[in-house]
Amino acid sequence: MAPRTTLRLARAVVAPALALGATIALASAPAQAAVWSSCDQWGSTTLNGYTLYNDIWGSGAGSQCIWANSGTNWGVWANHPGTGGIKSYPNSKKYVGRTIAGLSSLTSTYNVTVPSSGAYNTSYDIWDTGYAYETMLWVNYNGAVGALGTSQGSLTLNGTTWTVYKGNNGANDVFSFLRSSDSTSGTVDILPILRWIANTKGWMPNTKTIGDVQFGFEITSSSGGLDFVTNNLTVNSS
Repeated sequence: MAPRTTLRLARAVVAPALALGATIALASAPAQAAVWSSCDQWGSTTLNGYTLYNDIWGSGAGSQCIWANSGTNWGVWANHPGTGGIKSYPNSKKYVGRTIAGLSSLTSTYNVTVPSSGAYNTSYDIWDTGYAYETMLWVNYNGAVGALGTSQGSLTLNGTTWTVYKGNNGANDVFSFLRSSDSTSGTVDILPILRWIANTKGWMPNTKTIGDVQFGFEITSSSGGLDFVTNNLTVNSS
């Protein structure tokens, strides 16, 4: 599927200390929030080694609530208007803390349930510890969404083909890999992608330390309220 033209906006890496305050009054969390839930704008918790983050960061956002049974089984209900621009990136993240050159493996498995309407992508967002380089891996996407930057062609690694985009949001370089066919479950071998960026293309030093590996839903619109569920997630490194 060819990406569409809505540009991805720069996202704050951490919850900014803005005059907006720490919370927004939102709709009630769904009943399946067995362990934790939050409707706060920057609602966050840590469960079994993963940090969950509601992360409503875009302008013109509507209501959103996150719930979790664990750090690897969680979901979000979101009702964002179709006004363009990314509204949020609810996610679960795990910290790696190794350089690209020092990693021997970095893999992840995912299983999600996503709506057939709305505009969003389901993606990994991988950061170095200095937040100078951002690598996004879109495993599925729907509606009027598109990657930042210009197309660098296609890349096939371990049987998966990605369309690669390279850009800069004014704060950091962004490398986006859009899967050629949508997937709601699978395994991603992340390290060969990072090595391709660093060693083959020279876009990022291989001495950079990989910090957060985030996985979640970058939501542009979900009018009327839509559910996004991460049924299972694992991130493993050595």
